[in-house]
Amino acid sequence: MTWRATVLTLFPGMFPGPLGASLAGRALDAGLWSLEARDIRDAATDRHRTVDDTPFGGGVGMVLRPDVVDAALAPADDGRPMLCLTPRGTPFTQAIARRLAAAPGVVLLCGRYEGIDQRAIDARAMLEVSIGDYVLSGGELAAMVVLDAAVRLLPGVMGTAESAEDESFAAGLLEYPHYTRPADWAGRRVPDVLLSGNHAAISAWRRAEAERITRERRPDLWSRHTAQPGMADQTKHSVATPAPAP
Repeated sequence: MTWRATVLTLFPGMFPGPLGASLAGRALDAGLWSLEARDIRDAATDRHRTVDDTPFGGGVGMVLRPDVVDAALAPADDGRPMLCLTPRGTPFTQAIARRLAAAPGVVLLCGRYEGIDQRAIDARAMLEVSIGDYVLSGGELAAMVVLDAAVRLLPGVMGTAESAEDESFAAGLLEYPHYTRPADWAGRRVPDVLLSGNHAAISAWRRAEAERITRERRPDLWSRHTAQPGMADQTKHSVATPAPAP
């Protein structure tokens, strides 16, 4: 069954955008997933196709109306997960991407202006999701990020299942560094262990490097990783091989 994505937006012309290229684009052409971008304005009932109004309580900007947003969502509410892209949402993670990829598809609501009337979000029990601690002009780019992360996990999209299993966040760690030819470039050598042919040593090096990088760059991820049952004992015995000298 084809994995179906429906995006509710005021700018349907932004799609597929980057999703029409590379892995996601080839998978779209192959019918592994489908994408429909619906214009929220089509659900407006007045001749001006009004979708927003001033916020109760005062303040600057406009808010998307609950009646219009809900009318736009209703035809897409068929049991698929429903997400609202907003800066105040739950941080989007690889775990969420995996859950979406395992579902029949996803419905994504893209906010604009000052936001969306909360009643429309609550009425459909939507999951509010954020792709980072910053503010965009709207939810469309965030929706593309969510879709790309989920689509690449669909069966048949990536070359091998191992590709996804080895990536950053797959095991709660950032990914280890990668190297290719030439072995000596601009005075920088590839770590000797990667040239040794010793697969056990290479695996140990990669694990140690993943732990080192996660510990240095994402202490939040490292804390969660080491808090897992039995993980502290495993990681304390890891010895990271120093990165090649610059």
